Amino acid sequence: MKAIESYLQRHQRRFVKELCEYLRFPSVSADVRYRKGMTSCARWLAEHCRQIGLEAEVCRTAGNPIVLAHTPRQRNSRELPHYLVYGHYDVQPPDPLDVWKSPPFQPRIVGRSVFARGASDNKGQHFAHLKAIEAYLGTRTQLPCELTFVIEGEEEVGSPNLAAFLHKHRARLACEAVVISDTSLYGLQHPAVTYGLRGLCALEITVHGPSRDLHSGSFGGSVDNPAMSLCQLLGQLRDEQGRITIQGFYDDVVPLSPFERAHFQMHPFDPEAYRRSLGVRALFGENGFTPVEQRSARPSLDINGLTSGYQGAGNKTIIPAAASAKLTLRLVPHQDPQKILTAAIQHLRKLCPPTVRVEITSDHCSEPYLVSPEGELVQAGAEALRSAFGAEPLFVREGGSIPIVNEFKRVLQADSLLLGLALPDDGAHSPNEKFNLDVFAKGMLMSANLWPLLTRDERSRGKARASPSIVAGRTPPAPAKKTDDNLIAQDIQWTLARLRGDGKLGTRRVISQ
Repeated sequence: MKAIESYLQRHQRRFVKELCEYLRFPSVSADVRYRKGMTSCARWLAEHCRQIGLEAEVCRTAGNPIVLAHTPRQRNSRELPHYLVYGHYDVQPPDPLDVWKSPPFQPRIVGRSVFARGASDNKGQHFAHLKAIEAYLGTRTQLPCELTFVIEGEEEVGSPNLAAFLHKHRARLACEAVVISDTSLYGLQHPAVTYGLRGLCALEITVHGPSRDLHSGSFGGSVDNPAMSLCQLLGQLRDEQGRITIQGFYDDVVPLSPFERAHFQMHPFDPEAYRRSLGVRALFGENGFTPVEQRSARPSLDINGLTSGYQGAGNKTIIPAAASAKLTLRLVPHQDPQKILTAAIQHLRKLCPPTVRVEITSDHCSEPYLVSPEGELVQAGAEALRSAFGAEPLFVREGGSIPIVNEFKRVLQADSLLLGLALPDDGAHSPNEKFNLDVFAKGMLMSANLWPLLTRDERSRGKARASPSIVAGRTPPAPAKKTDDNLIAQDIQWTLARLRGDGKLGTRRVISQ
């Protein structure tokens, strides 16, 4: 490994320069105006993979292309385990542009951070894995496994074509596990393995009123205002205690076990610093839970956008013909997205007054995901982080969703190892998104260390992890009661059962009027 570490250190400047070149592509999947940037980015990435020694191809789909890159075939390839590395080259829209301190697709380095759209989510994170493999190939160090990179261009719009791609190429993509860096860590001294993800239901509600915009002076007071009706409806979706009011919403939520809550308490989380970093006057969340639990292990509902009436300069005295809102519900293990979606639709229709008409459109949905934090896969990732960062990793649940992890399990029967490289203040999806270059360097080393750990002898692996430490500087709490372990086991069993289901949840369609 010394040769690999030396290679990574010697070429740091070049790696950063190449990352900046990658970040210049405006690869926004949600906006067709960026289609050219998507195609150019995929081609550049495939060519870059070839330059570092991988066998790469740009694969067409019904949407944006997928880049596949394989390590060169070795003489004993058939005897070696095969792993996938997943990432996505598509990024979020850069809006609002006026808040950016520099153009979002012109990378700017300040101190030890590079600022650009997609720097953290997700170009920088998966690029670290590519550079680690370059170090193996550049030093002619034999890899202990076969690797295939699957880098898609539609993650930010729900990965609508990746499941079909996995089915089509199931034989060549069969693997032991999938490694994904698309989550977070607390800091350079607190790397993290993510063992759980929240699921997602996304929908849009439109309230229709008059057949056209009306003069508010001539008609105001005699007809209902769709914007007012929508605001009143949305205001009833959450109570003062932070609880979602949809009937049956919490029915399948298993309480957090004392084991998990004890470890959440050990996270280096400062609520006041968190509040200041977000620029809010006070924190708000479901009563009875900490901010760490609220944002990662409890379900939530958010309004993502509101649209109605006149939005230009000055005033226009109208009653708008319609008003709409985009909503997302984040789900935890045991919550069925289809069941929650149905309950949400029924609740919204019940709240809608008879003076207006409601139309509800579903978008993508994904199931929650959970693996055992004490399993061999997660523990191998923890050891790789420990060796690269020089600190004890945390075991966390992530509040976001990565829908494709369920597809990997469903189609390839492969679990996913989530090793995040995004800092809490990286600003993914926000203006002035950044990626920390020290994390970039340690992420490359982590990836280089990971592959021997994943492929080493099962017996020696078991010995090395007989008594894993969970959090830096802390002694794990007394063994959890059997009932606590059972709760975690039930979560895992439920998730695996759900992942054997009948394909991807949710296609965009009108489901209620």
